[in-house]
Amino acid sequence: MSISTLITIDPDILGGQPVFAGTRVPVESLFDHLEAGVSLDEFLDDFPTVTKAQDIAMLDLANKLVTSKNIDQLYVAAA
Repeated sequence: MSISTLITIDPDILGGQPVFAGTRVPVESLFDHLEAGVSLDEFLDDFPTVTKAQDIAMLDLANKLVTSKNIDQLYVAAA
């Protein structure tokens, strides 16, 4: 799943906050829930418009970003 089909950034949806494509669920909500110890299944129960495939793809993308050999460059670009 490509990032453009995974995430939507639209100023008319939550002021441009990145959301799971096809939803109004902020991507940040997934990481907030996981940080709080909420299971992936519980997250999906809380946000039924997000699919498990979207969650898995988002976690895979995050994993690839933070384990990249170019993490320093990515960090500078994001900061």
